[in-house]
Parts: sequence; C-alpha cells; structure tokens
Amino acid sequence: MKPKLLILATALAALIVAPLRGQQSNAVIDVILKSYSPRMYVSDPVSDSDIETILKAGMKAPSASNLQPWFFTVIKDKELLKEIMPNITDNNILIAISGKEGNWADHDCGLATGYMCIAAQSLGLGVRIYGGPVRTINASKKEALGVPEGYRVITVLRVGHVDKNVDAVSAASPRKKMEEVVVYK
Repeated sequence: MKPKLLILATALAALIVAPLRGQQSNAVIDVILKSYSPRMYVSDPVSDSDIETILKAGMKAPSASNLQPWFFTVIKDKELLKEIMPNITDNNILIAISGKEGNWADHDCGLATGYMCIAAQSLGLGVRIYGGPVRTINASKKEALGVPEGYRVITVLRVGHVDKNVDAVSAASPRKKMEEVVVYK
C-alpha cells in the first residue's frame, strides 16, 4: 500500500472508530470547555452579523412558561459606552440584558446571557459578563438605553475581539476541582 493511501485509510478508520468509543468531538462542548472571561481586547470592530447571531442565540434560550421576559440593548455609541464602562476598548460593544419585572426574570435572563456568551465565543469573540454597571444603568440610564417601562437591567455583556498575544490558558482563572462543587447521592 502506498504511504499516502495508508495515511488516508488510517485517518478514515480513526474517524469511523472514534464515535464508537464515545470520543466524538462536539463543537459546543469544545467552546464551553475552552472558554474564559478575557480582560484584554483589541479595537477591531464586532460585525453586525456577529451581533445579530449573538442576539438570536439569546432569544433561543429557554424561559419559564416560554414568557421570554428579556429585552436586549446593544450599545455601540462611544459616549454611552464610556459613561457605562470608562475603560472600554474602542469598537467593543455592550449588550444590556433587561428582564421584565416578575417571577423568574433573573433566571431566564441568566440563561439568555449564557447562550449569548457561548455564541460569541463560538464566533471567536471575547465576552465578559459584568454586574457592576447594572446599578448605575438602572438608576440613571434606562431611558437613554431604551429599556422599556417595567423592565430592569439584570446584567451586561462586553463583546469584542480578544488580544491574540494573551495566553488564554494562563489568563483564565483556575476552576475549582469537581469534588469541591459536585456531590452524587
């Protein structure tokens, strides 16, 4: 057998056998397990199509009784961005996730936030969840951000391109060991 054909046959066999061993790769799981909350961003703009994809992912999140109690505000205006987050990198965006007052809004908006994080990361973007700006926004910026009456901002996402010179492995905070956070009964 020629070497190239042997290599091809070996690779093909590996692709066939791997799923049988439960080792099939899963893109979603790979994104989640490799994720971290970056702090270093660059000023490359986030495309409108990426923003739309991130928002669509948030809208697909499950919610209690399918009420979908969320409202998303995409903040691109430089002046508003600097008021909310003075040290934000140019061309990063913020997404304010607001929830309708009532049962389960925090939970449901948390799920939408998680879906948007996974979507942004799968697009190769950096994303970080912030709670700090929420109080200020709810106290004085809801109208400027178009947050509807009866809603309050629950969390804020920062989305942008990550500085590729930062080592993601060493930049990520260490995670707790499974035995510290999981119990089987």
